Amino acid sequence: MTNVGILGLARSGRAAARLALARGARVYASDSGDTAELRAAAEEIRTAGGEAQTGGHDVARLAQCDTIVVSPGIPPTATVLGDARIAHVTRMSELEFAYRYLDAPVVAITGTNGKSTTTALASHLLTTAGYDAPAAGNIGTPLSEVALRNDAPDWVVVEASSFQLADVDTFAPRIGVVTNLAPDHLDRYASVRDYYADKAHLFDNAVSESTWVLNGEEADVLSLAADAPGTRYVFRVHTPLASTERGGWLSGEQLLLNMSGTATALLGTAELRILGRHNRANALAAAIASVAAGASVDAVREGLRTFPGLPHRLEVIGERNGVLWVNDSKATNVASARVALESMTRPTVLLLGGVHKGEPYAGLGDGLRSHVRLVVAYGAAADLIERELGGVVALERVDGSFSDVVAHAAARARPGDALLLAPACASFDMFRNYEERGDAFRALARGEA
Repeated sequence: MTNVGILGLARSGRAAARLALARGARVYASDSGDTAELRAAAEEIRTAGGEAQTGGHDVARLAQCDTIVVSPGIPPTATVLGDARIAHVTRMSELEFAYRYLDAPVVAITGTNGKSTTTALASHLLTTAGYDAPAAGNIGTPLSEVALRNDAPDWVVVEASSFQLADVDTFAPRIGVVTNLAPDHLDRYASVRDYYADKAHLFDNAVSESTWVLNGEEADVLSLAADAPGTRYVFRVHTPLASTERGGWLSGEQLLLNMSGTATALLGTAELRILGRHNRANALAAAIASVAAGASVDAVREGLRTFPGLPHRLEVIGERNGVLWVNDSKATNVASARVALESMTRPTVLLLGGVHKGEPYAGLGDGLRSHVRLVVAYGAAADLIERELGGVVALERVDGSFSDVVAHAAARARPGDALLLAPACASFDMFRNYEERGDAFRALARGEA
């Protein structure tokens, strides 16, 4: 009987444990944390027939395993991973582990920003076309949950983070998408090059039957794919396709496709329900991938019209006293915050702060000068934000609770402004995750908190 170790008892770890047990493995799962939620997860695994522990890891027990599945939240520098006693044990990500039991082709979507929206959108487009095509991976549903299904889907659309791609071996998407690349997670990676190298594992098992959908306007994306075999499509929102290229582009306010030599109009951008030029790029990427997977252009067109967007990603909450409230709590890095700013068509009061992730905030300079009337700096990164941006834009620092911060920003906003949460930081100084932060902002916007 195979022995499987699971490191991490959050959602992906629990799902991997259930999958391993369902496939007849002996399971030992552990987490260094010891919260009520983790203890409940451990009890769930014990009830299903596995061993589970919170508050630490039994390295001797892990050393008996044939495979260790590492949850994406566990950094490679974690003490347990560096223990020489488990150096001989094969380790892999939950994504890789689940893929080995998956009986369905995969559309895998990676990149720095736009992964979740593009994943959800591609799933929606394929579903509109009549396919059973669940979204999984980093978007929230572990791939192991899909692998547990008795009925295999037609496609699985997988959001693949760099953390998940770091430990893959056999993972081979039928269709792979790279939305963009920008510095991120420099609190976990020694360099941008190391971060991009993990993204590049998407192409490790490329074959001539593979299909790649790439951001044609980013040299780093094209370099990431290098000479990987397979059919290539590109998407562009600033320039048209070259005569030798196939894919999609934005012409004026029209999305167009050319998959096989003939240009086809998809729809006008006014028909999209998602904001910003970056979401036009996401729409093109998802459309190309969906047509490559077999969806008709008519179904893709209808799906683009009906996709509502995702929470916490330039989510328009509503207008209050003439101020438009926009929740982009998912903008946890400078690049995504910059994209949010570029999507604003009103003078903007920007909430910026949380836990610093290693990038200089100077990268926001152009967007701040063009779109932002006032920055409200808060949280653990407030000192650094104030030092780096105080001379770039009008800035006020607010110490106190998140509700204090939002109330201050709302008081400074004028009719005709946008009040934008695009914090360019992690949330862990005040919240468990960016979702909780966005939920709090939404409640405050609606006067529910």
